[in-house]
Amino acid sequence: MKSNTYFKDSALAALRGNWGQAVLATLVIVVIALFFTSPAVYTSYKAQAYMDDYSFTSLSDMVSMAADPDFAALQKQSNGTSALTLLVEIFLLIPLEVGFINAFRKLLVKLDTNIVGNTFDFSNYWRKIGGIIWMQLLTFFWSLLFIIPGIIKAFSYSMTPFILDEYPELTPVEAIHRSRMMMKGHKFDLFWLYLSFIGWGILCLFTAGIGFLWLAPYIQTVEAAFYEEVKAEYEVSGGLD
Repeated sequence: MKSNTYFKDSALAALRGNWGQAVLATLVIVVIALFFTSPAVYTSYKAQAYMDDYSFTSLSDMVSMAADPDFAALQKQSNGTSALTLLVEIFLLIPLEVGFINAFRKLLVKLDTNIVGNTFDFSNYWRKIGGIIWMQLLTFFWSLLFIIPGIIKAFSYSMTPFILDEYPELTPVEAIHRSRMMMKGHKFDLFWLYLSFIGWGILCLFTAGIGFLWLAPYIQTVEAAFYEEVKAEYEVSGGLD
């Protein structure tokens, strides 16, 4: 396994001269996500603020609030926007996430500088959605066994978005399985790699979050370099399961 310095140097070399596209792609993703998720956050906040007006010192307070037509309408609106946001997350944000992740892999490996265009790559649309949802469900189920197993499995499945894009012949289940095989013995390596960005993350907080527009593509390209390394090791081993 190569060093974190190697992955970071490879990422910086790929991003040199392409930071404008990288930041723009990140900004586009952020704007789209905020546009579609903000209504649900806002209505949930209004519902919570409405509930805060009740003291709940007795059962009658709860009954009064439940019978309040304004609260019922607000709760219905909140449920509606939450459901709509979930649909948007599944059918728009998941494919965009996979496209965004692989845009930096294509930059690193293929020198494809069309980062924004590749972010909107909706090829193998349903397969990517199915793969990510199944990956998230598996991680959730493992988390029910306490937090640590869920975290371990999250690292184990972390290469799935790359595999879903690069190997369209694999089913979602096969892509997740291959990620598990690739990450055998490398989960702590990826954890240590992520840990090395904590300092940069703290600094970005002092920029009101603007610095993350640069940090996110940097981390993503570093992770793509890490993926290429574990993929190469997996292929050298003959792809043994």
